[in-house]
Amino acid sequence: MKTLMLGLGALVAAVVILVAAVVASNRALDDDVSPAAAGSGHENTANASATTPKGQSFAGVAPENAKELALAHKPYPAELPPLTPGPVVKVRMVLKDVTIQIAPGVSYQAWGFEGGAPGPIVHARQGQTVEMTLTNDGAIPHSIDFHAARIAPNEAFVDVMPGKSFTFRFKADDPGVFMYHCGTKPVLAHIANGMYGAIVVDPATPLPKADKEYVLVAGEWYLGSDGLDTPAQLDMNKARAMMPDWTAFNGYAHQYVEHPLTADPGDLVRFYVVDAGPSLTTAFHVVGTVFDNVYPNGDMNPAHVLNGVQTVDVPAGGGGVFEVKIDEPGLYPFVSHAFAHVDLGQVGLLEVGKPKEAASQ
Repeated sequence: MKTLMLGLGALVAAVVILVAAVVASNRALDDDVSPAAAGSGHENTANASATTPKGQSFAGVAPENAKELALAHKPYPAELPPLTPGPVVKVRMVLKDVTIQIAPGVSYQAWGFEGGAPGPIVHARQGQTVEMTLTNDGAIPHSIDFHAARIAPNEAFVDVMPGKSFTFRFKADDPGVFMYHCGTKPVLAHIANGMYGAIVVDPATPLPKADKEYVLVAGEWYLGSDGLDTPAQLDMNKARAMMPDWTAFNGYAHQYVEHPLTADPGDLVRFYVVDAGPSLTTAFHVVGTVFDNVYPNGDMNPAHVLNGVQTVDVPAGGGGVFEVKIDEPGLYPFVSHAFAHVDLGQVGLLEVGKPKEAASQ
């Protein structure tokens, strides 16, 4: 009996020690706000460790002259660039640490492909080979991951050290619109810092010719400060909680409200929409009309097209192709119909013809 009691006592003591260790471990994880704390030097996130008091938001914080700054802003060119002739599309991007504007008067310390967020639009035809050369002019390792590629990630999407370049090739066999992004750990920090863009792969049998083709990349910004006096940095606590301060199409909140995309009445307008996230879904919708055709998830198979739909989700890391013809002149807002995103900046205008009045939304 004495031996049994001693054995039970030892077992209870062991359980108590184990529980205490788990509690201590969880507390350590809760207190960890550094995205690289659990990783190696390859996970150094430099400007990605700024934090704010719990719950503090800078949503909508802008200077008094925000309207003038919005008008003066040069919008990201949303027009789909032309195809490159020949069998190979050569893409060269230089990664830079750069300060950018993400809303009127709001600056941010980003990591940008070709110095911007999003990076340049890549356009290829099904069957072409994409040759990608990434040069890292930043302070830490980075990489590039193409969702359009069927390739071993450990061979192609490798970390490129500062001052170095790396080239790989893939065949664009899958038509659609796809995301590309930095895949270096922690990926959340690298995407949230602006390292993303879109690649459009036309099907071998082309879609009907569109009068206007626009590429929209939805993204989120998580700020450690308001970015008015000094550039903001990434707040990883907000990014983990999926609580953005700003959302945008093509990197800058509300930019296509003051600088609308345009079409003539009766034009076939084709939107290529990518959701770069890093975490939230875009419920794409154009106010005042219904999509004639939607290719969800970037699936360009004509047998899978949706007709006459109002709103279609584009998930983080996904893409969709949307076609619409509008006959009546007017200002037609395009939004993520998760309207918290609209309030944070994910809204623009399609100006059809010569509208008489301003949009009410």
